[in-house]
Amino acid sequence: MSLRINDEAPNFTTDSTAGELNFHDWIGDSYVILFSHPKDFTPVCTTEFSAVARLTPEFEKRNTKVMGVSVDSVEEHNKWKKDIESVAGVPANFPIIDDTSLQVSKLYNMLPADAYLPDGRTPADSATVRTVYIIGPDKKIRLMMTYPMSVGRNFAEILRALDAVQVTDGAAIATPADWVPGQDVIVALSLNDEEAKEKFGEIDIKLPYLRYTKAP
Repeated sequence: MSLRINDEAPNFTTDSTAGELNFHDWIGDSYVILFSHPKDFTPVCTTEFSAVARLTPEFEKRNTKVMGVSVDSVEEHNKWKKDIESVAGVPANFPIIDDTSLQVSKLYNMLPADAYLPDGRTPADSATVRTVYIIGPDKKIRLMMTYPMSVGRNFAEILRALDAVQVTDGAAIATPADWVPGQDVIVALSLNDEEAKEKFGEIDIKLPYLRYTKAP
């Protein structure tokens, strides 16, 4: 069954560069960025994991943990981390899990149930393992993005999306196109004008169904 927004993120226990982890226990009361890639020692993924390493302080400011998923072993990850750190210029301190069993890739609908790793595999054998999930402290999926192998992920956009998820989480607001922190947000249609004014104060009515207010 495919995963959807607001589904509970499937739990799993597996080995990682930070030791054995139970995913839900590890999440605790944090948000999580779970991002996957098809193979260690590949060029695009090395630049992506380096970008995440450099952004670690930004994720920490947002009460967000980061976990990498790969269908390689912890032994391979630890070797590859040296390359990541040489490109990033900082340590890659987030866990990278061992998914050689394809448990997580299948749980998260990145590979079909009958997928397996052939001998002498190439990145193409697990090409679909290129997904990003944002998961809330309640263990529910807030956002999913899937990229092809040829397109490096924009982690500035992932960080922006995380900000948007967090500012709207549990609030009667949404973010407009290209929103960044500090800009106005959209009042949810679940509130009429009077209710919106009572809740948010001043509102800017552009259209009967498009009303802006200051971000909380």
